[in-house]
Amino acid sequence: MRERVPVVVQGRRRGSSARALWNVAEVAVTLGVVLLLLVAHQLWWTNRQAREAAERQVHALEEEWGRDGSGDDSGDSVTGEEGEEGEEGEESDPSGGPPSAAAGPEPAPSPRRQQQAAPAPAPAPRWDQAYAVLRIPRIGIRVPVAEGVSKSGVLNKGYVGHYGRTAQPGQGGNFALAGHRNTHGEPFRRIDRLRGGDELVVETKGAVYTYVVDKTLAQTSAGDSGVIAPVPHSRVKPGHGYSSPGYYITLTTCTPEYTSKYRLIVWGKLQSMRPR
Repeated sequence: MRERVPVVVQGRRRGSSARALWNVAEVAVTLGVVLLLLVAHQLWWTNRQAREAAERQVHALEEEWGRDGSGDDSGDSVTGEEGEEGEEGEESDPSGGPPSAAAGPEPAPSPRRQQQAAPAPAPAPRWDQAYAVLRIPRIGIRVPVAEGVSKSGVLNKGYVGHYGRTAQPGQGGNFALAGHRNTHGEPFRRIDRLRGGDELVVETKGAVYTYVVDKTLAQTSAGDSGVIAPVPHSRVKPGHGYSSPGYYITLTTCTPEYTSKYRLIVWGKLQSMRPR
């Protein structure tokens, strides 16, 4: 009698394994698509929305200034008082003689003369209120400036935020600003390209202030509060910044790109001021 060899059928087990692998693959692909959509939303859609909103705000400010030149609620030459406390989620505080009122090569007047020539003080802007426009011709930026540096109220709208307790445009001290480098309009993405002498123009209802880039600090810690002090200087990297009072502007943003570990700093000095 011929001996029969037993045959083991494994079709059912192989089918179950194949279905499991297929399900895992489907989940992985779905997660990948969701991740790509989130990245596209952050890197493209938020930028588009914020830039369009910021541009509308710039137009609104310019129309307002054109209708009413009284300067009753602009932020120029403000006393430096702070509005209500900003909400949680703010970006970290990383914490030159005055120019003549007319453009030209004449030497700058004394602080006393500059204060006499400046517009009369106006009420401090409300928290999150857009009250000025920053233009940086070299990198093609024209963006609203709002009071405070809260993310939802200011920075995520594509605006540049003014650090509370720092000077207002044209005042002695340090007019310090923060802006996103990536996502939400990323107004400060290219400020690493700024060089000495580049103009930083701040327009308010009462005046136009022209600062010029003077110094940069490529990287410092997020907690380096000295960079936005009245006399701006780095408390982390000695030798970077200034040692005497003046009329300064500070731009701060995150670095390297797509991280928030460090801060990139650009400093400028007031060169000229002219009434609107």
